[in-house]
Amino acid sequence: MLAVSRDGDVVTIELQREERRNALNNELVVALREAVLAAVADDARVIVLTGRGPIFSAGADLSGVYSDEFLSGLMDMLHTIESAPIPVIAAINGGALGAGVQLALASDLRVMSPESYIAIPAAKLGISVDRWTIRRLVSLIGGGPARSILLGAAQVSASDAYGYGFANRLGSLEDAQAWAKSIAELAPLSLRHLKLVLNDDGTRDPETAQQRAALEAAWSSADAQEGRLAREEKRAAKFVGR
Repeated sequence: MLAVSRDGDVVTIELQREERRNALNNELVVALREAVLAAVADDARVIVLTGRGPIFSAGADLSGVYSDEFLSGLMDMLHTIESAPIPVIAAINGGALGAGVQLALASDLRVMSPESYIAIPAAKLGISVDRWTIRRLVSLIGGGPARSILLGAAQVSASDAYGYGFANRLGSLEDAQAWAKSIAELAPLSLRHLKLVLNDDGTRDPETAQQRAALEAAWSSADAQEGRLAREEKRAAKFVGR
C-alpha cells in the first residue's frame, strides 16, 4: 500500500493503492502515520508525499469512511503530519479529493502537477468535514474560495489552486523532490520553529457544541445513507435534509 524511498535527507512516501485510486482506508491511514514517524525517527530533513498512478488520492474509501475507527485514525494521521518537526511536501498528481485534500492540508507545502485538481465533495455525499479541515482551508486560501469548495462543492484546477495560494508551486514529483532537497539544506531548528508558528492558525481550537451537533447530525442522517447509496449506484442523490 505504501512505498518509502530515501534520497539523502529526503524521504518520499508514495501511496500505492492504484486499484482504489489511492483511496484511504484504515490500513493505509495507519501505514502513513507510521511511515511519517519512522522518517522523523531516522533523521530525515524533509518528507514528500505523493500517489502512484494517475491520481494523488480519491479520498476516503467509502467502505470504511462511516466508521468511528476510520475517522479517528484519519485525524490522528493528519495531526501526526502536521506536528512532525520537519517540513512535509505534498506532490499532487491528478486529483486530490476529500481526504486527499485533507492530506495536502496537513502538509506544509504543496506542489501540483498542471493537470491536477482538488475538490471536497462532502455535500454531494450528505456528510461534512471537521472543523480542523474547514479552518485550515480558510487559513490557506481565504474564506471566499473555501466557501466555493465546501458550500459549492466546486472542483478547483491546479492553476486556480496556485492563484488561491493552496499550491505553492506547479510542477511534477521530481520538481517537488528537487525543492525538498534544497529545503533539506536549511537549518532544521529554524524550520521546526517556523512550522510550529505557521500551524498555530486556530485549527486546534475547540469546536462549539452547536458545531459538533451539526457535524454529528450530518454523519448520522438519512441523507448520508442516501449519498453513499447514490454513489455506489452511480446516480444523482436525492437529499431531503434529515
